[in-house]
Amino acid sequence: MTRSFGFDRQLVLYQTGALPEADRSVVAYENLRERARDVMTREAFDYLDGGAGGGSTMNANRTAFDRWRIVPRMLRGVTRPDLSVEILGERIPFPVMLAPIGVQGIIHAEGELATARAAATLGIPITLSTASSRPMEPVADIMGSVPHWFQLYWSKNHEFVVSLLGRAKAAGFSTLVVTLDTTQIGWRDRDLENAYLPFFHGEGLGNYLSDPVFTAALDQPADENPRAAVEYFASIFHRTDLTWDDLPFLREHWTGPIVLKGILHADDARLARDHGMDGVIVSNHGGRQVDGAVGALDALPGVVDAVGGDVTVLFDSGIRRGADVFKALALGAQSVLIGRPYAFGLALAGEHGVRDVIHNLLAELDMITALAGCASREEITGDLLVSA
Repeated sequence: MTRSFGFDRQLVLYQTGALPEADRSVVAYENLRERARDVMTREAFDYLDGGAGGGSTMNANRTAFDRWRIVPRMLRGVTRPDLSVEILGERIPFPVMLAPIGVQGIIHAEGELATARAAATLGIPITLSTASSRPMEPVADIMGSVPHWFQLYWSKNHEFVVSLLGRAKAAGFSTLVVTLDTTQIGWRDRDLENAYLPFFHGEGLGNYLSDPVFTAALDQPADENPRAAVEYFASIFHRTDLTWDDLPFLREHWTGPIVLKGILHADDARLARDHGMDGVIVSNHGGRQVDGAVGALDALPGVVDAVGGDVTVLFDSGIRRGADVFKALALGAQSVLIGRPYAFGLALAGEHGVRDVIHNLLAELDMITALAGCASREEITGDLLVSA
């Protein structure tokens, strides 16, 4: 009898019962988070775990998921769902990707290299942050034929932006993800109380210090005057004056698909479509930018209704378990991106920790999909949800 991906993973986890606790997979997100807290510095944990202001947007993300309940269907004869999906011309085994998380060097010494190795072994795409601790090229080498996307923080230095895009294309990154909601860093209570921003400590500069345009602008090599390199980074990192009229600049320098990340309003989704963008990511940056903002899942149906048939609609912010993925897919997202869970796995056990988190989430999604009576991604639809 054919067994499901999820069932096979369950068997593996049950069979680890004889292992010492330290060698067992940490399954529950809450336990993963607490174990990661134990091994990270306070500053790094607060930077990863915290949100804007009092954290109300982070809470809104989770409350939005709780407002929807799954209504399973019976006797559908589903054993092993086919959850593969095509996103912007690339086929992936599950409708799950890794969201861009910068400065992974503060989480684990191997940073993005460990994350990439874990994702590549499972065939799960990653989106590499501009602010990664490691340069893009070795990360792309690890991903090989598994899709990998590049996330852009749009710098004030136009030549530097052009250089980044050229490097990303040459390294095999297929899709450009432009983050719109971080033209400046949000007000984050915990980071401010810690007086901690990792960039000011030289973290997250892997793509900057390896770039010829960036380094040419420095009066001295970064290893001779690291403070000056950080100060120059800070002076060009943000560009607050961006408008819709700037998007053609990207089309001049990027030939692949372009996705806009941070869309919450239906009118902005329409503008993205009307400006020729290939996709949008419904996201509030995991609650890290605007305190009191709408929960991302609450914004998803409006964006799907506005442009769902015209551009690819993806989703992130607040996903913790397979059930969350199922709900986002049922509400119209074509795929989701996960963030904090895999980062906590990275903190706890590097590559192995990231692989565990991804594997467990995919297995839970597989089992929930089968138990809900869905044989494929296409069968995960809104009629399987009710509002609580």
